[in-house]
Amino acid sequence: MQEQDGSPVKPLRRIATEEAFSIPEHFDAIRDLIAAGSQDPDLTLWRHFQGNHRPVFVDNLQDVDFQRLRTMDELGVSMHLLSLTSPGVQMLDADRATGLAELANDRLAEIIARHPTRYAGLASFAPQDPKRAAREMERAINDLKLNGFVLNSHTNGEYLDEPKFRPILEAAEGLGAAIYLHPRTPPKPVADLANKYGLETGMWGYQTDAALHALRMMYGGVFDDFPGLKFVLGHMGEGLPYWAWRLDYWGRNGGRRPPVKRAPSEYLQENFAITTSGMEWTPVLKFCIDTLGADKIMFAIDYPYQEPEPAVRWLDTAEISDEHRAMIYSGNAERIFRIPAE
Repeated sequence: MQEQDGSPVKPLRRIATEEAFSIPEHFDAIRDLIAAGSQDPDLTLWRHFQGNHRPVFVDNLQDVDFQRLRTMDELGVSMHLLSLTSPGVQMLDADRATGLAELANDRLAEIIARHPTRYAGLASFAPQDPKRAAREMERAINDLKLNGFVLNSHTNGEYLDEPKFRPILEAAEGLGAAIYLHPRTPPKPVADLANKYGLETGMWGYQTDAALHALRMMYGGVFDDFPGLKFVLGHMGEGLPYWAWRLDYWGRNGGRRPPVKRAPSEYLQENFAITTSGMEWTPVLKFCIDTLGADKIMFAIDYPYQEPEPAVRWLDTAEISDEHRAMIYSGNAERIFRIPAE
């Protein structure tokens, strides 16, 4: 194809920003938790990932050199922003979690070095030891040159509004690097209410826990104390854009919430971006463009958990402007995650 002046049309750069990977040592750590009898709700899903009858996509978590690249090429996906699959290191004891996060980050940097135009990466860290987590965050950005961080919502039922996690927030703001707040199954008391019908994971539990985490940070004063922080929510904002008016209304009308400087919708505008992962629905995309702005939205597939072909076909044909499509496909990710432009 050519532009009207005869020059070739530059193909869309498609950067997918919630793309999971894993390493054998991560699988080993999860297996050890299962063998030890842990009843963490996240392990319900991981038990299906074991043995000869595991889903086909599980092997794709550890494949970064072959089938993943072929799939990307077939669909015209330029780059995956990789992150260690949920729940990352957050169910482990502090020492093992810290060591595994460091190893995963080293492996991620090696993957990017092998395929520098195809992969970027979000670093893991172990919130179980906030001071060591902050040191690893600094190493990941300054030495390994990774592009931001991934946090799988709560850690042992605790959220980042707790004062103990301040070193993590200070590090992220100081480094100017965004944290992708990835969902995981809610803590056991909540998950137990949902698992009778399998609602504790992607059907409902994931987004409710991530949204709760974000709201706790808003009302815990996190963004008043660290106004430069940037978080990213998947799945079109985990429902928060839809609830923004009601959140603001109740925020103005008393209750037990502590006073904060801004309304929830303002924190959403200033401190959050969102991705399209697992929400391939144009009415929701248009709503988020109207309420948050096209500059706050990034494309994501959620590979290998979601099917990549429908995700690309949907955004290619969604009834939005070509300008917004280019921003969502790559421009915003280049800015937010500091990915060099082509």
